Amino acid sequence: MTSHLSIERMHSEVMPPSQLLAAFVREHPRVFVLTGAGVSTASGIPGYRDAGGNWQRKPPVTHQEFTGNEAMRKRYWARSLLGWPMIANATPNPAHEALARLERLGHVGQLITQNVDGLHQRAGSESVIDLHGRLDQVVCLDCSAIHPRSSIQASMLNANPGFATGAATVAPDGDADLQTDFDAFNARDCALCGGMLKPDVVFFGASVPRPRVEAAFEALEEADAVLVVGSSLMAYSGYRFCERAHAAGKLIAAINHGRMRADALLHLKIDADCGAELTAIVGQLAH
Repeated sequence: MTSHLSIERMHSEVMPPSQLLAAFVREHPRVFVLTGAGVSTASGIPGYRDAGGNWQRKPPVTHQEFTGNEAMRKRYWARSLLGWPMIANATPNPAHEALARLERLGHVGQLITQNVDGLHQRAGSESVIDLHGRLDQVVCLDCSAIHPRSSIQASMLNANPGFATGAATVAPDGDADLQTDFDAFNARDCALCGGMLKPDVVFFGASVPRPRVEAAFEALEEADAVLVVGSSLMAYSGYRFCERAHAAGKLIAAINHGRMRADALLHLKIDADCGAELTAIVGQLAH
């Protein structure tokens, strides 16, 4: 593993944060990047937690509630009907674009995202593992068929014209704050088998598919260091990668506002806007 003495010397010289992180990336050519909701907030997609890592709103629906409670399932789909366009129409922001450029410059070995918006891919990142799945896909829990969210959205709009014009405010992960009677909502079933449809994402209370986790851990083993961007890591599904990296002696840097679950494990932390910092870092590394 590359020595971090030069970065410690820069700390003592009070170097600007972007220079510190650029040095970190230079000294660790294969960086394992882990991103969270803070990367996408500048694209208009709200996050769940505040700067202290606390919930800003009621936690989202769990897997058990969605699959076991028809009323909860109708409520989810009705709100998602209004919230999905926010995800579908969102565009990558400077943070996504800078990470894609870092990959093209050869500094990113693997990018793991806890987000479900697909914005890293839209920005041009190729080595991406969507840890929690993708909202632009819908899976049938009975026959495992994958449907494009766009087709399910059209079907639900046709079946529920009254809900399409409802007033709602956007919420994290394609949700929307909507107060109404959800009993009349028609949650569509799989067109192939009539089974239950669910967004192809990992809801709270469910586990990330094992092959996805194993692929991420394999990439971590090959990496020289870890860079966390826009995540408090309060959810263990992301924090475990920092645990594993720390146990293996790999250095961890982070760009994130506020408290992080991994604060005690970090070698370098920048409490700043991730888009601005990453753009500055790319500017330094591109020369």
